[in-house]
Amino acid sequence: MRGWILSAAIVLGGVTTGSPVAIAQQVTAARGFQQFVTGNPAAARMGPAAQGLMLMGGGDWDKQAFAWFAKKAGYGHILILRASGDGEGGKEMFAEMKGVASVATILFTDRKASTDPVVLAAIAKADGIFLAGGDQAKYVRFWKGTPVARALDAHVAKGKPIAGTSAGLAILGGTAYGAMDGGSIDSFRALSDPSSVAVTLVDDFLHMPRMAHIVTDTHFNERDRLGRLIAFVAKARAGGDRTAIGLGVDEKGALCVDPNGWATYHGPANTHTWLVQPDSVPVLTPGKPLDWANIRVTGIAPGGTIDLNTLKIPTPAFAGTASVVDGKLIDAPLPPGGRWSLAIHGGAGVIPKGSLTPDQERAYRSGLSAALTAGSAVLAKGGSSLDAVQAAVRVLEDDPNFNAGRGAGFDAEGRNQLDAAIMDGATLRAGAVAGVSATKNPIVLARAVMEHSRHVLLTGAGADQFAREQGVEQVDPSYFRTEKRWREYQEWKRDEAHAALDPTHRFGTVGAVARDQRGHLAAATSTGGLTGKRWGRIGDSPIIGAGTYAIDKDCAMSATGTGEYFIRQSAGRQLCDRIAWRNQDVGDAARDTIAEVGEIGGDGGLIAMDGDGHVAFAMNSEGMYRGTVSSDKAARTAIYTGEADDGR
Repeated sequence: MRGWILSAAIVLGGVTTGSPVAIAQQVTAARGFQQFVTGNPAAARMGPAAQGLMLMGGGDWDKQAFAWFAKKAGYGHILILRASGDGEGGKEMFAEMKGVASVATILFTDRKASTDPVVLAAIAKADGIFLAGGDQAKYVRFWKGTPVARALDAHVAKGKPIAGTSAGLAILGGTAYGAMDGGSIDSFRALSDPSSVAVTLVDDFLHMPRMAHIVTDTHFNERDRLGRLIAFVAKARAGGDRTAIGLGVDEKGALCVDPNGWATYHGPANTHTWLVQPDSVPVLTPGKPLDWANIRVTGIAPGGTIDLNTLKIPTPAFAGTASVVDGKLIDAPLPPGGRWSLAIHGGAGVIPKGSLTPDQERAYRSGLSAALTAGSAVLAKGGSSLDAVQAAVRVLEDDPNFNAGRGAGFDAEGRNQLDAAIMDGATLRAGAVAGVSATKNPIVLARAVMEHSRHVLLTGAGADQFAREQGVEQVDPSYFRTEKRWREYQEWKRDEAHAALDPTHRFGTVGAVARDQRGHLAAATSTGGLTGKRWGRIGDSPIIGAGTYAIDKDCAMSATGTGEYFIRQSAGRQLCDRIAWRNQDVGDAARDTIAEVGEIGGDGGLIAMDGDGHVAFAMNSEGMYRGTVSSDKAARTAIYTGEADDGR
């Protein structure tokens, strides 16, 4: 077996004395690795190899960048190194990277493979090496301090190209984020405590030209990682590398570095490479959030260049100076052409025209307008969709006309038990609370659960205790009471079956969805629940995937109605999956989802937004309090069925 494996490895240099290896031939994993080969390992390399560094942000491969890499490898033999997956990526690369002789993959399953002569021979003879995505912690554990790491450095020193995507890019910097704690830290947590053990930086691993003082990051704007890259640079500088800078690459993009240090960015429109250049060394205090001023952030658009010798960018796409104050990133520059959009709802009901008095209608529209104003003020300044939906929902919670916060309905025991949820589409982080009774703004508490706990949903006394510990504003339970809701409760007590609850506001949940200028989505929902609810009943509002859901590129959704049916249909996730997997537009997806809810007996409404900020409202009730505003359309509100209410 050993002789057969050696034969399979030696052919990677373009010269062999054995027969060609079959496509996608697999080698035993007994020695800590598997091997796959596609193409003709016996073919001669077409031209000379040349040094090059391809830094890829993850996601789809850019064809221009791959053509550049193939030429740098002399159209010879490419070796993919990975620690997860299989050989399918090699087949795809062989098809995409036109003209190369072969693509081989070595899949590491154990650190012992990093001393295996077969693996080292394969690396030594490869014309170009590609470090695949996956989990960079495996690369650190399998390769750091081993002959493989030294062989990769030697490959580049011989004047041959190397590339890395996602996890593979992460380890090409002089300091790498190792993700050694088994997770992937987000911007909020990284800025909250850059000294944390979760910010696992690794140095003295690989030694790429001009990368000694660079920390890289991947899937950059797609996953809102500017804050965490700043935190990485802060920890690197505080740890001794006083000139460390950051280089982030957007998903589907690639920065191609020539031997002279000039780099060209390739990628789809509206993607960038991001250069982070602080002008000082921060003081880090364990357990404390970052404070750091004067952080220069510059973007490079497709076709743009950067000189990695001097860090000069001849034609930046955008530039500005950001700061971090108490762990919050502020004033970060925005890529050009960013559009924003916001939609809200204030509940649904039987609302034919004429069912509201003029004063009532004015009050409802005024409340909706105030929420739109609060949310749009955040978005217009470049703020996050997460901050925007929280701001909009908070206004509706404070408005006694809506069944959320002040003005919430009463349960069977005459108490106000409030629920809320919020979700960040960029990271899929979410927080929710149910059955809280003393928190003035449940949406603020839901955000605290998301950002300051390891949980998603807290209920009852525990949620109230967490609120007090977090300093979330508390009120006497009498704050939530309004005479209108109390009368409804008293009528329900007299005759549960025939209580004349306000039909124009049968479902009083409030919610918001938004897209910010960076393209990130968020959703938030808050409710006082059903009048007369028993036994600690919880509806769909705080259930992620039912009444609240957001995922970037696909959709954000918030619902109002008979929650049990929205839960049973997984309405939020269903709507987003219709867009992602059935390629439905947001309007059709919204209408089909509410139809599915109706088919099993549920009624109400929902608001939805797609990844481009287009808004849809869908209901099977006779009206829904709603509104929308965007960067290119003025605010408008609607109540009745048939009112014009589309956003963009």
